[in-house]
Amino acid sequence: MKILVTGGLGFIGSNFIRYMLTKHKEIQIINVDKMSYGANPINLKDVEKDNRCSFIKGDITNPDLMKTVIKEVDAVVNLAAETHVDRSIADPWAFFISNTEGALTLLEAARLSGRKNRIVHISTDETYGDITNGSFKEEDRLKPSSPYAASKASADLFCLAYHRTYGLDVLITRCTNNFGPYQFPEKLIPKAIIRANMNMKIPIYGRGENVRDWIYVLDHCEALDLVLQGGEAGEIYNISSGNELGNLEVVQQILKIMGKPQELIEFVEDRPGHDVRYSLESSKMMKLGWKPKRSFKDSLSETVNWYLENEQKWRPIATEQVLHPTPWKFEW
Repeated sequence: MKILVTGGLGFIGSNFIRYMLTKHKEIQIINVDKMSYGANPINLKDVEKDNRCSFIKGDITNPDLMKTVIKEVDAVVNLAAETHVDRSIADPWAFFISNTEGALTLLEAARLSGRKNRIVHISTDETYGDITNGSFKEEDRLKPSSPYAASKASADLFCLAYHRTYGLDVLITRCTNNFGPYQFPEKLIPKAIIRANMNMKIPIYGRGENVRDWIYVLDHCEALDLVLQGGEAGEIYNISSGNELGNLEVVQQILKIMGKPQELIEFVEDRPGHDVRYSLESSKMMKLGWKPKRSFKDSLSETVNWYLENEQKWRPIATEQVLHPTPWKFEW
């Protein structure tokens, strides 16, 4: 199988490419990435000599590029996206262009290609909005809170429309919060590790009571592989691990692992529209034969150790602006 992975120099994309190359010896991958702030060429340094993986610097909103590349592949895994909620509050248009227009450009390229490409579109649990009790199922309504979530929800709807109207082989996955090696330092877990290692205060929005379900990135990669191989066209698959923890508790665990004082925690002004809790019901995914394999405790320890032992891989992109506590207040 030959697949196009978009956004392959990002956190999940690079882990997915590495996972697929390790598991599937006959696979070929074309990685298209526009190399914006969230991309890091170092993320795939260890596979750059693998002739099964090629790289194209390009934007998925470029219709000519997408029309050309999509004719060469059997499937597409669309991971290209602007993902940071804070940035979407400061600059919504960038998220609409990358996430919604980008997905539409891919869908149009597939429609016009004359091939029966399978497209796995990676979405997010944030499209549902928050939930106080229970867990969202795939058929539940979408109620996004942030411009980021709205841009992803819009892309999801285009995917479903293109399946129904044009018969495209499109699937959608919605996953909970990922963590693990190679994650951009702007996100909560790597930011907490890096700042704690530098003995800097770790900012937490509000009182840190916002709950997220944390999944180790390789568990997510395994789920995506299963959906790619055996998912049903037109379906949505929730991917969750059951590790629901408040942001404060996550940071407290990181400090404990690192032997750092809890006094490094600093509560800061909450961001607008901050969702209280995310939770997904993922029995449909489990019917494909998937379940998370890795414990949160062990995976978090491994992640902390990776950041402490691989400073050269994240240091160039861990700028002062990236590590700032309230980036949504700034013009990007």
